Amino acid sequence: MALLPIIHVPDPLLRQVAEPVAEITPAILKQLDDMAETMYDAPGIGLAAPQIGVMNRVIVMDCAKDEDGPELWKMINPEIIQLSEDTSKLEEGCLSIPGHVGEVERPASLRARFLDVDGNLQEMEADGLLAACIQHEIDHLDGVLFIDHLSRLKKNMIWRKVLKDAKSRN
Repeated sequence: MALLPIIHVPDPLLRQVAEPVAEITPAILKQLDDMAETMYDAPGIGLAAPQIGVMNRVIVMDCAKDEDGPELWKMINPEIIQLSEDTSKLEEGCLSIPGHVGEVERPASLRARFLDVDGNLQEMEADGLLAACIQHEIDHLDGVLFIDHLSRLKKNMIWRKVLKDAKSRN
């Protein structure tokens, strides 16, 4: 396995829509393993392929509490098939927008469908942090960032800081 570089805003790849995976190949399985290692090393609780500059619909997540041990999800072509009407607010951050967080309101629970590493179609129900994480990572596959769910004022404040930080790195 290998650690992969995580791209940061304002990289335009983060605003593109990822393509579905047509076939689960050894390269896709290696990508999932490398993404999981990268996510844990960052450290983070989720990572989508566009965040490593790969434009396919692949995500990894682990929202388990430390005392529960790891609960790694590897999802290929994930999609949300049902969202609850009730919502919840959670503070979100992003490995592609380091150092910035914001309170995001999302549907509190969902039903998702995805392919597992063996190519089997799976469905799952999720709520709480896992539901928010699934929505956050699938947003990445669609070119959407968590800051897009914030008020215009909060989004602009974060965006100005991000652009200033990007200029100082160059």
